[in-house]
Amino acid sequence: MELPFFPKKNNTVAFDIGSNSIKLIQMRQVKKGWELLKMGFAELPPEAIVDGSIIDSMTVTNTLKELIKEQGIKLKDTVLSLTGHSVIIKKVSFPAMTEDELAESIQWEAEQYIPFPITDVNIDFQILGADAEGKGQMDVMLVAVKKDVINDYTNVIKEAGLNPVVVDVDSFALENMMDINYPVTPGENVAVVNIGASITSISVIVGSFTTFTRSIPMGGNQFTEEIQRQLSVSFKDAEDMKTGRKDPGQEGVQLSAAMESVATNLAFEVKRSLDFFVGGAQGADISRIYLCGGASKAARLVELMQEKTALPVEIADPFKNLAAGKSFDAEKLKQSGPFFCVAVGLATRRFADR
Repeated sequence: MELPFFPKKNNTVAFDIGSNSIKLIQMRQVKKGWELLKMGFAELPPEAIVDGSIIDSMTVTNTLKELIKEQGIKLKDTVLSLTGHSVIIKKVSFPAMTEDELAESIQWEAEQYIPFPITDVNIDFQILGADAEGKGQMDVMLVAVKKDVINDYTNVIKEAGLNPVVVDVDSFALENMMDINYPVTPGENVAVVNIGASITSISVIVGSFTTFTRSIPMGGNQFTEEIQRQLSVSFKDAEDMKTGRKDPGQEGVQLSAAMESVATNLAFEVKRSLDFFVGGAQGADISRIYLCGGASKAARLVELMQEKTALPVEIADPFKNLAAGKSFDAEKLKQSGPFFCVAVGLATRRFADR
């Protein structure tokens, strides 16, 4: 899905600008699918981006510039995505009409579903098909994003010398990533749980379409903060312990307890969201959960998620079906995969996509 305020382009570089890091991916289509050309990762300091809002635009711009230089990126046309509370995604029912007719009437049709003034948002939609009950309605996935947030993100892209051509949302980028690596068969419903630094987004893909999304204000930062609290260490030390860069020594048991506490809460929140989806979708169930995002590798999270939801859970590998040259280390790709799920999905965006 593409928000309509930028023209469509062909060759692009994708940036996933998250709360604590920026991920870069460049790919190209080849006969057997997709080939990875470039990938890069740069950390952002705490408070540069908070809850999806850019607070320190200069730091974000400079980090983008450094990443572009480090990876030798020549392309200017850029794909990026947004997430957080400024992004509204709803599955709604409208009277059956053509796509052109809906495009003309979407502003007033959508107004009742958007909790912001309609003049403050950009709107896009995707028609999912006729309603199951045959009442002359059609199901539509409606997306609205606050204009000021769009402007903040496109401005840092422009300041870094790039040209933003597509603004997507994380959920639909993940749908694209799944499509090339874990195609969902007809009649199958899978959940994709993307655990960012401050926000976890939960999507349900039915067939090949995202039909349910929910964001919860939990993520990797909660693990770090709980380690800080229980072990009385600095944010940096807690972050290093969480990621395994620092040995907790004699405090290993406390570290495990802190990690498990947050992982359990997160698993319960995911279960609650999926129960809500299943409760509102007649005859629907979830067959599997895929985890994305850097915090998806938190100790015992997969096991706890399986235990609480009673569903198979696995960490998604966005490079699973990608061709990669000899310059890429296969083990490093596998280890870093969860960080790049959104960026890989964004990098599949090409001319005439919607």
